[in-house]
Amino acid sequence: MATNAALAETAALIGDPARAAMLAALLDGRALTAGELAAAAGITPQTASAHLARLAAAGLLAMEKQGRHRYHRLATPAVARLIEGLLELSATLPRRIVTGPRDAALRQARTCYDHLAGRLAVAIADALVARGAIELTPDGGAVTPSGEGFLAGLGIAAAPARGGRLYCRPCLDWSERRPHVAGVLGAALCARCFELGWIRRRAGSRALEITPLGWQGFAEHFGIAPEMVRPS
Repeated sequence: MATNAALAETAALIGDPARAAMLAALLDGRALTAGELAAAAGITPQTASAHLARLAAAGLLAMEKQGRHRYHRLATPAVARLIEGLLELSATLPRRIVTGPRDAALRQARTCYDHLAGRLAVAIADALVARGAIELTPDGGAVTPSGEGFLAGLGIAAAPARGGRLYCRPCLDWSERRPHVAGVLGAALCARCFELGWIRRRAGSRALEITPLGWQGFAEHFGIAPEMVRPS
């Protein structure tokens, strides 16, 4: 069990604005270099390296080396849930930061570590629940027998959870305040949407663009119309 001192230390690490910016930049699940993370935080690469070393030592980041480059990513899905939860909480505080025009794209569709988030993800969760494909409760989720068939039709085969990770669970969306699907199933849905060409990344953001093929696919398989997803 974590001690009070360990909790305080972790909170202090995340509480630094530069480190918080780098952690948020990694929420889309990709691995980034120290230089890329420095740019995201608005600091020098040398300063970023010192911050990254502290985050890695605390178990918040993992590092992969390929050739001359070192890539950093969030260590576990639990870290991603922590950062996403803090974003959700900070959005409800009285003193809010004025957001820019790109936030509309983030609200429509984005990645939350390795799964989908935003209005698109919430609409997908609603559709899966409405058709009886999954069951979601505040504490967990499950795929029904009919849901396994539906998912198989999308090219998503049922697979056991890995490393103790839940197969299907709700994740409260910080912008919509309603659940989207996370866990192994959430990651599989996200990966399949990329494979089908339904979504693609926006440069310099974790916001996602829904392609014309995607609008067609989401309408056909989930009954999702553009007006259900696009922010008003």
